[in-house]
Order: sequence, then structure tokens, then C-alpha cells
Amino acid sequence: MDLDALTKHSAFHAKPDGLILQYGTAGFRTKAEHLDHVMFRMGLLAVLRSKQTKSTIGVMVTASHNPEEDNGVKLVDPLGEMLAPSWEEHATCLANAEDQNLQSVLMDISEKVAVNLHQDAFVVIGRDTRPSSEKLSQSVIDGVTVLGGQVHDYGLLTTPQLHYMVYCRNTSGQYGEATTEGYYEKLSKAFVELTGQAFCSGDDHRKLKVDCANGIGALKLGEMKPYFSQGLSVQLFNDGSGGKLNYFCGADFVKTHQKPPQGIEMKSSERCCSFDGDADRIVYYYQDVDGHFHLLDGDKIATLISSFLKELVLEIGESLNIGVVQTAYANGSSTRYLEEVVKVPVYCTKTGVKHLHHKAQEFDIGVYFEANGHGTVLFSKAAETKIKQLAKELEDKKSKAAKMLENVIDLFNQATGDAISDMLVIEAVLALKGLTIQQWDALYMDLPNRQLKVKVADRQVISTTDAERQAVKPPGLQEAINDLVKKYKLSRAFVRPSGTEDVVRVYAEADSQVSWDRAVEGKGRDRLTELEEGGSRREAILMVWQSLMSWRFMAFLGFITYFH
Repeated sequence: MDLDALTKHSAFHAKPDGLILQYGTAGFRTKAEHLDHVMFRMGLLAVLRSKQTKSTIGVMVTASHNPEEDNGVKLVDPLGEMLAPSWEEHATCLANAEDQNLQSVLMDISEKVAVNLHQDAFVVIGRDTRPSSEKLSQSVIDGVTVLGGQVHDYGLLTTPQLHYMVYCRNTSGQYGEATTEGYYEKLSKAFVELTGQAFCSGDDHRKLKVDCANGIGALKLGEMKPYFSQGLSVQLFNDGSGGKLNYFCGADFVKTHQKPPQGIEMKSSERCCSFDGDADRIVYYYQDVDGHFHLLDGDKIATLISSFLKELVLEIGESLNIGVVQTAYANGSSTRYLEEVVKVPVYCTKTGVKHLHHKAQEFDIGVYFEANGHGTVLFSKAAETKIKQLAKELEDKKSKAAKMLENVIDLFNQATGDAISDMLVIEAVLALKGLTIQQWDALYMDLPNRQLKVKVADRQVISTTDAERQAVKPPGLQEAINDLVKKYKLSRAFVRPSGTEDVVRVYAEADSQVSWDRAVEGKGRDRLTELEEGGSRREAILMVWQSLMSWRFMAFLGFITYFH
């Protein structure tokens, strides 16, 4: 390690005084102007991680669904996974080190994880379309090169594409070719072969309108369209030619506001979907004949895909175990549908893709989707081998089902949730099952639900257990929630501190608007009065009470029509 060169280069990427950042599931995210030193240091860290794992490591410059003026960075581990939790601590420590302590912190990390500093290092980099991304990406490259690492800059990529590239490079090409063309060809070939077995009564079933959030998804989906044009016609909106990234558009906007994005032309019963800014989330929606908006989020996607996979597994006659992984934000109706109708086991983990991904790896076929539309399907190596073997050996219907599963394996990006990959899977399933978007939506009815976030001085006032569904502190908070929900059908509520900012997130659902009105009016004020002693406790309970009271405003916001 050339410490003199490190000192010289780090002077060009000085840390602002007083700035403290935390590496979370999404990596680092904040205003772009505060990130130059972080990018440089993540280049350094990527080299150490590469040396330690003797693998290619990825660095993605993006802030996903955040506003355009923000940016961020996250590292990608050898098999395309999120950075290992133990290294998140090293990332935080390195990013927050004062300039004069940078060398010692770097050496300390090297010693703690037993990095062989003479080992070669290789880092690949991708970035989104934000105005700040190119310059910040160069800061990452500076960090890699000063420690003698080799670097390949892919330039503009979706986040899932970078995960894919890392996975391909570390499996010696067995997972696929580590180029954008390789990505396009692998997914498109699987999609065309899969949909080639579908009966379609008309061209309308193969048309889709896509809101690309004015982000990188527009560029990459535009490049990919010719590869699968015989199986699907996509029309791009919010393609970055005029609008601002994630501004009144994109998957996060649609999910949060439960309404269509600006900039898209919707006609009755047309299938539409939205990507987020870096194309790792997707949600579907349509407008019915009465002009009402219908959202099909990650829960709906998980149920569609799980039921399709279950049918194929039953058809081939193999005992492959399928598991579905959700978070506390999953709508209760989706969980009941999966368990009682599809008859697959459902597991709940803490919020955050890394938790869902890890749990999904326990099954032959692990399906995971967050309600926000981020998710994928994982196949164990044993299951992949078995399916490919059966595709060659079986005959008639069983052979067809095995070959379809084989195509599904190639169509999913098993490194991470991928809006483009998931879109193609959904379109293939709808075509093969002969379902319209209305029929898909009608598989089950979502329980009315509400999500809010409340700004607080210290989010640590609340701690949780049971996959964040039960509050441990402050004392009395969970009892207050229980009292509010226990008398009303299919009702539940929870609060959890954000992992990245000083806000507390609140979720509530029930079988109807009326239930929550009665719950709040009948119990809320009394419970608040009883527990008003103790400042932090009262603040926490007040947040829950206020969030439930917000249900009363839903009628004014037009939600009642949607839910009924």
C-alpha cells in the first residue's frame, strides 16, 4: 500500500467537517455535493474487499428512487449480493474517518479482516443517469487505482445489471456473459422461448406501457426492446428526454401516492407499469372502465409468480420446496391467499432486501418481493440441476413444464430484484395463463392500508422484534396498538424506526374504513390519555394514534372509491 500516494490523492477528496453518514441496506445516500470523499473511500474499500474475497467487487453509483439532487453508492459482493453486514460497519467507519486518520483506519480494517495486500484486486463500476453520477464515479475510480486495483467502468447501467455483471464475472461466465449484450440476449431468449408456448387471442395482450421514472431504465429498456420485440411491444414514458428523475413518476411515487405517474397516457384496462430510478423495483397498475386506479404491487407480483411456479412444480411431479418471503409491509390478504389458496409457506423477515434474499436461499425455489416492488426468485443449485435434467428426460406435458421452468430460471436475475427481468417474467406468466390485468388483480382483494412516516428527533426511541411487527420499547406502545386493533376484523398495525433517517414508519390495515374509524374514535383518545405520562412513550403512541386518525382523511383523498 503506497501511503504517500494515498495521502496525496485523498487531499483531493477531503471530508467535509462534521458530516456523519451511515451505510445501510441502500448503501450511502445523501445530497450529491456531500459525497465526493465517500466515493473515493468506497473505491478504497472495494479494493480491500476484492483482495479479501479474491473476487471481482462491484460499486454502483445511484440513489435509486431518491430525488435527482441526491446520490449514493453501494458495494456489490461476489455473487451479486448486497455487501456483507460486517463490512457495512467498515464502510461506515471509513467514510466517517477524519482525513488525518484515513491511513490508520484503512490499515486497521485490513488487519481485522486479514487482507493480503499483495493480492490482486478487480472492481467494476456502474452509474445511473443523475447529473452528478459521472463525476462521482470518477472519484470511485480514483480510490480503486490509488490502491493498485484494476477497474472496469461499465458506465451507464441499471443497478440490477451491475449485480448481474459481478455475478457473471465471479462464476467464470457460467451465469452469463458479463456484458450488456449478454444480459439482453440471455433474458430475451428465455422470454421469447417461454411466451412462444402461449396462446394469445389478440395483439392487445402483448402491449405494455412503461413509466421509466426519467431514469436509467428508459435507456436500457430502449436498447433491449429489439431483442424481444416478437414477444412483447413496450411503449416508454418518462424516458428522460424532458422530465426530472423520479419527479411525480416512478414506482415509489405510484406505490406511495396510489395514483398514476405524470407523463403517461392511460386508457381503460391497459396494462401499465413503473420502474424506479435505477430500475430495481416495479409495480403494475391499470384504470378500470369507471376511471378508478388499481395498483398491483410487490404482493400481487409475488402471488402471481408463486402460483405459476407451484403449478409447474406439480406438473413435473417433483417435491421441490417453494417458500415465499415477505416483510411486515405485505398486505394481509396476500399472505392469506398464498397460504390458503396457493398453499405455499410464507415467512416474514425484517425490512431490507438483504434479509429477504438470505431467507429465500433456504428453499429449492425462494420467492421474495417487498410490497414496494423489489424482488426476485432464487433457485438452489440442486433445483436448477434437477429441472434441467428433467427438461431433457421427461415427455409430453411434464417435459413442457420442465422446459418452462428452465426458461424461468434464465429469465430471473437471481442476483437481485430487477425491474426489467421481473417485467418480462410477469408478461410471460400473464400470456401463458391467459390472464388480463383485471383477472390478475381479482385473485384477491387487498385490505385497505395506510403508510406514513413521522419525523422524530431520535428514531431509536422505538425498538422492535418479531420481524419488526412488535414494538419492544417504549413500554406501553405495543399494548396501545393491540388495544386499537384487537376488536376489529383482519386489522393490524405496527411501527418501526427507519434504518436510514430520523423518521418512524407507521403501517395500518383493516377490513374496512369503518373499522379504523371506530377503532380510533372508540379507543384512541382514551388510550392516549391513559398513557400520556412519560415523554418518549407518549410521543411514540401519539404517532400511532395520529397515523390511524389519518384514515379519516382517506375519503377526501379518493381512497374509499379505490378500496371499495
